Amino acid sequence: MNLVDVIEREQIGDREVPKFNVGDTVKVHFKIVEGNKERVQIFEGLVIAKRNGGIRETFTVRKISFGVGVERTFPLHSPRIDKVVVVREGAVRRAKLYYVRDLTGKAATRVKEKKRDSAKAPVKKAAAAKKPATKKVEKTEVQDEPVA
Repeated sequence: MNLVDVIEREQIGDREVPKFNVGDTVKVHFKIVEGNKERVQIFEGLVIAKRNGGIRETFTVRKISFGVGVERTFPLHSPRIDKVVVVREGAVRRAKLYYVRDLTGKAATRVKEKKRDSAKAPVKKAAAAKKPATKKVEKTEVQDEPVA
């Protein structure tokens, strides 16, 4: 292991990095400094690329704002990133989604959603509780007896 790798591991530290992939729709909570005030701005869009590794890892998010495509590249381990929330998981077969730049309308912001495994998906108990339970009624045979 070379010296650069050792220093990078120390710099990354114990900070939790969210798990997301190219094709996911994410909300990036990014700290902005304006004068002496600091606020969090949310940038929501489609992850079209992830690059490098280690402390230099970056990801590019694309969104459509007022009909114009906006892309922003974030360093993954930046202290300015407050958190990254995955809104939707996308099912894509490419490492880079640069073809999305040429698309317009809804196609430019949406990719096919990843199907969840039935074993991993949580069971909705509320939906099952709303269904009324049906009672089984047993039929009994009644024999006709002559009335005397």
